[in-house]
Amino acid sequence: MLRDLLPRFFIVLAGCAVAASVQAVDITGAGASFPYPIYAKWAAQYHQETGHRINYQSIGSGGGQQQIIAKTVDFGASDDPMKADVLEKNDLVQFPAVIGGTVPVVNLAGIKPGELRLTGTILADIFLGKIKQWDDPAIKILNPELALPARSIVVVHRADGSGTTFGWTNYLSQVSADWKAQVGEGKAIKWPVGQGGKGNEGVAAYVRQLKNSIGYVEYAYAKQNGLSWTQLQNRDGVFVQPSQDAFAAAAASANWADAPGMGVILNNEPGAQSWPVTAASFILVHAKQDDTAHAREVLAFFDWAFIKGGEAAAQLDYVPLPDTVTAQVRALWTARMQGRDGAAVWK
Repeated sequence: MLRDLLPRFFIVLAGCAVAASVQAVDITGAGASFPYPIYAKWAAQYHQETGHRINYQSIGSGGGQQQIIAKTVDFGASDDPMKADVLEKNDLVQFPAVIGGTVPVVNLAGIKPGELRLTGTILADIFLGKIKQWDDPAIKILNPELALPARSIVVVHRADGSGTTFGWTNYLSQVSADWKAQVGEGKAIKWPVGQGGKGNEGVAAYVRQLKNSIGYVEYAYAKQNGLSWTQLQNRDGVFVQPSQDAFAAAAASANWADAPGMGVILNNEPGAQSWPVTAASFILVHAKQDDTAHAREVLAFFDWAFIKGGEAAAQLDYVPLPDTVTAQVRALWTARMQGRDGAAVWK
């Protein structure tokens, strides 16, 4: 089971050899937990196919951004795309790696995955502490066939600086004026109610353990941990189930080229099939590279993932980037990333 491969700090063997010396090089990365399941699977397959090694720590998007800025890792990973001025200040190149969806998950006796219906407004009111009981009329009217308990709602959120939290709070800010005014969006916020878990792993563990709880996690965590996700009403007013197709529908009209650092936000997109809380996960690398061999091997891993990782991504309900987008990513590598000698890292 994949959940058995989800420790807080996970080291996957996948790396490279420097051609000139034929000496193995460990590539290090850290950051978002949102894409952790697919990065782990990609790295395991990459190691099996190439014998190369990569070490990735799931520490949250905030940690990933901090570590790449400090140059303590070869690449950072974040679900909260950095703004253009921050990228420029820190001489960073940002590119998307994969697309996925964040889902509300609940622990309610007798409620199976995909049975409970919720709206964005109700979610915002739950996480604001305005809706306190599972049998609140606003929830019951959407779910007349379900036996909702007369129990207090236990809210679970992220405790760390998290791109998943950025996506979640960005969505809530779009659908709830009260949430936008009182809380707003960000990787780390002041939560009105609830208790925090570290990483998608921690939130999934809390929801699994705590009866009558609700949290938010990347879809792969919900499936692999046996959690009950909910239906969610999208921008077109349709109640949809989370799925690879629903995430792809939300990303269908994304304009990557015009977004600074390709930092597209995919929440609350139009379309009857669109899942409303969809996001790309991004990789951060330095434009000026002190170690060209390490930099080239980071890009070689993601190039391999773009070419050969689509089936693995689909198995975990992520959406691989379209070929048109990966072509833009490779062009970005060639144009922006240079070694000490000024030569392009990727050709």
